[in-house]
Amino acid sequence: MSDVVVIGAAGKTGRAVTRALVDRGVSVRAAVHLGRRSTVHESDLVRVVPVDLVSGMGVEAAVAGASAVYHMAPNVDSNEVRMASHIADSAVRQGVSRLVYHSVLHPEDASMPHHLRKAKAETTVRTRLESTTILRPSAYLQNLEREARSGRIEVPYSVDTPFSNVDLDDIAQIAADALLGDEHAGETYDLAGPEELTVREMAGIAADVLGHPVDAVRLPLEEWVADEGSHLVGQARADLVAMFRCYDREGLVGNPTTLRTLLGREPCTWADVLYRPTASPASMDR
Repeated sequence: MSDVVVIGAAGKTGRAVTRALVDRGVSVRAAVHLGRRSTVHESDLVRVVPVDLVSGMGVEAAVAGASAVYHMAPNVDSNEVRMASHIADSAVRQGVSRLVYHSVLHPEDASMPHHLRKAKAETTVRTRLESTTILRPSAYLQNLEREARSGRIEVPYSVDTPFSNVDLDDIAQIAADALLGDEHAGETYDLAGPEELTVREMAGIAADVLGHPVDAVRLPLEEWVADEGSHLVGQARADLVAMFRCYDREGLVGNPTTLRTLLGREPCTWADVLYRPTASPASMDR
């Protein structure tokens, strides 16, 4: 079988998808931005290829002769649609019919600008390549794993709104299935986790599993803006602020039926993630 291209292979999602493919003996072209090349470990089955998703430089060469392409854009990037165009156009020109696009749960939610960009990118790739598979995962359980293990989950939104967070490794397994099997062509999958939990409830479960107190703390949004948010460009900061305000009002909840069906088993729960001996590598890079 030809190589599978993983766009964004240096990020936690790309690394998880790469691992899922390598575990099945599949050769991966790990497509990364030039500045992140050294963060990906090459092996007999993993070869790094440099790309610039905004300009499209290197994309054509990265996908040439590949059997499938997985694409996830950098978080809250204003160039989401342009990047999707470069990937889909290159796939079409190179005769790659199996494209998997990583979107987000509820891309139609107009209260979150980066969700709407995902929706536009979905249309872009599907228009160019009807066989594209679209994955719409909820937020990852791993996003809060490191904080839970440290004893303090601090978020800039309500700790009492519900979330259907999902295990990143479960998503990676579904991504690998879609990259390797034609039966997923043209499908769109909403992928929500099996539990509806508030951050406060997640902290309580974490305390029971880990055997030490875990606090759930709401960080005032203005403090996040002045600290962590101050290092972001204005558009990215505004996108995340809009997301946090949405989370504050209603959380992020979806139906777990599709996830359960695709996995052919019960999806991993928050406790399952925490019971793993150590934090997964994916959880250490938010």
